[in-house]
Amino acid sequence: MTSPLLAVILGRQGSGKGTQSELIAANYGCIHLSTGDVLRAAVAEGTELGIQAQAVMESGSLVGDDIMVGIVADRLAAADIATNGVLLDGFPRTSEQADGLETILKNNNLAMTVALNVDVPVDVVTQRMLERGRSDDTAEAIQKRLELYDSQTAPLLDWFGARGLLETVDGVGSVNEVFARVSSAIDAHR
Repeated sequence: MTSPLLAVILGRQGSGKGTQSELIAANYGCIHLSTGDVLRAAVAEGTELGIQAQAVMESGSLVGDDIMVGIVADRLAAADIATNGVLLDGFPRTSEQADGLETILKNNNLAMTVALNVDVPVDVVTQRMLERGRSDDTAEAIQKRLELYDSQTAPLLDWFGARGLLETVDGVGSVNEVFARVSSAIDAHR
């Protein structure tokens, strides 16, 4: 029997990462955990870390690595993750969070399967975001978000690459074409 999938998905905003995450979860039977969902659940459950995260978010600040790693650790310790596996979306965001994830997995006797980087050129994701027509998707705002993503994510790509876990997948093409590449990348690591 193949062990459950334990994967991370990375990709610029507008790369189709959300769509691919849904397909991965459906096809591999794993739980899709986005950072936002995990945070909201911890807040709703009133966990100690959830209460801390809520206070930080209400102040308008970003939740720090220590709280984020703790919340993810709590969620990854749940029985459904050990049984079904997980696809992490939006975590880790920093090398420090990746170090935390590595420790969490070791503590739970779990091993990362693969880190997928859905790669779509900046001009393509910019066009996609402009076409979806959201009010916060101005050319300037998109450029700032993409620059921030690139500066934060480059070290993560190196982190996963150094551990032999990184698979960069061409994210240009139809949903099915991209998913075929994503599946091949996952299957190569299982």
